[in-house]
Amino acid sequence: MLSKNMLRNALISLSDKDNLLEMSKILLKKKINLLATGGTAKYLKNHNIPVTEISEYTNFPEILNGRVKTMHPKIIAGILSRRDKDQKTMQLYNILPIDIVIVNFYPFDKIDTQKTYTIEEMIEKIDIGGPTLVRSAAKNYKDVIVIVNFFDFKLIFDSIKNNYITTEKRLYLAKQAFLYTSNYEKSIEQYFTNENKFNENHKKNLFPNHIQFQFVKKQNLRYGENQHQKSALYIEENNLNSGTISSSYQIHGKKLSYNNISDADIALECVKQFSKPACVIVKHGNPCGVSEKTSLLKAYVSAYKADPVSAFGGIIAFNSIIDVETAKEIIQRQFVEVIIAPEINYLSLDILKKKKNIRILITGKFQKNHEKIDFKKITNGLLLQENDNSIIDIKKFNFVTERLPTEKELKDAIFCWKIVKYVKSNAILYGFNKTTISIGPGQTSRVDATQLANLKAKNRGFDTNGAIMASDAFFPFKDGVEKAACIGISCIIQPGGSIRDKEVIECANKYSIAMIFTQKRHFKH
Repeated sequence: MLSKNMLRNALISLSDKDNLLEMSKILLKKKINLLATGGTAKYLKNHNIPVTEISEYTNFPEILNGRVKTMHPKIIAGILSRRDKDQKTMQLYNILPIDIVIVNFYPFDKIDTQKTYTIEEMIEKIDIGGPTLVRSAAKNYKDVIVIVNFFDFKLIFDSIKNNYITTEKRLYLAKQAFLYTSNYEKSIEQYFTNENKFNENHKKNLFPNHIQFQFVKKQNLRYGENQHQKSALYIEENNLNSGTISSSYQIHGKKLSYNNISDADIALECVKQFSKPACVIVKHGNPCGVSEKTSLLKAYVSAYKADPVSAFGGIIAFNSIIDVETAKEIIQRQFVEVIIAPEINYLSLDILKKKKNIRILITGKFQKNHEKIDFKKITNGLLLQENDNSIIDIKKFNFVTERLPTEKELKDAIFCWKIVKYVKSNAILYGFNKTTISIGPGQTSRVDATQLANLKAKNRGFDTNGAIMASDAFFPFKDGVEKAACIGISCIIQPGGSIRDKEVIECANKYSIAMIFTQKRHFKH
């Protein structure tokens, strides 16, 4: 559908004038008259661009030290007038219809923070006329084109023909305009929130009374949790660090799905816990094989052998550059959905590209996770919690049994404890020689999680004598410890804190099992 309105007059008011000349020349070439505020008009005149200053057109000067420039009926009515209804009024008062409004504001959120401004000085930097022009034009989008950034100007005027523009494109520009004014208001609100002494008592509150998140769409995804569901990935705007799935770039393979990204995030965050070469394989939201070794190849082979059945079609994450030997081993051993690493050898990439569908994500250098808040959407609401970024501190461990863990058992226990917080609750994990043996995830009782881990270890043919057990929460009864004892578990690491801790410890002593209380729970729902 085409708009019936010919483009004749454009109003320009720009704080950032970087692309002003290019835009003006394009408009003049299309025989569009230019109106501009004082500073913008002066800039154009200095470059020999014909322009009419707004004060000349309205016959009313800019007043109050520039506080009032564009707030005049001939300007606002020129923008808001409905071309099919208001012609008599426009003719009566000799008002020109303004067909294009091009405005950007003084960037309030980019004011030099190294300088100290009084609140009165900051108030003078707040644009009043600009947002009014933009909102007016966006409201009347069927008759007025509103442009707040150069990219959209190029998008529209590169495709414009005969000075017409579709209603669909006008609506898109209106949406961009309202987003622009909304973000501008947020930056002002944030300043006053930070400066308001009344809020001093609330500044240290991790959970504010109101929350605002700004995300931008990175990409549409192949599908959602199921193929009949559409999905997309949104990432935090202006707050993106390397070493995350959100900031990663895909260098090979078919389009990602919702589940791919969800599992990839778990795999990556888990593998980041290790300093030596490590591999994490995730399937359906849970680690199924994890290993830390002296080489990436050894780590991958051990992680895969930990549960080759579950590893099929899984997500593989590494914490160092993928070498040729590891790439070859992956191709020979298994079908994989996604491979994630901070870097990849170009020869390794050539090897993996032989499988055209493998998605390969490169994250860049890992950085410490500084996110303070985690949130989860529920129906008509949002749950917020502090991120589980707790550091393992051996000094805070309680060694509660008669037998203390050996040095090797302690190292394996710490290895298992790093992983279990990424396993859905109730979670039981067995490990040996810094490799997982069996994982019992997501059960409604802890003893069931233990029985599942026992069954998987038996079915996979693992020797569990001398292995470590990690539990994401305390044992409410001694039955879980008894189940572990019957397959030869020699050391258990768990938070402690049950009313039956004494009974659980006595059971561990009965079987000569070393037990460690970390005093921190790692539920994952």
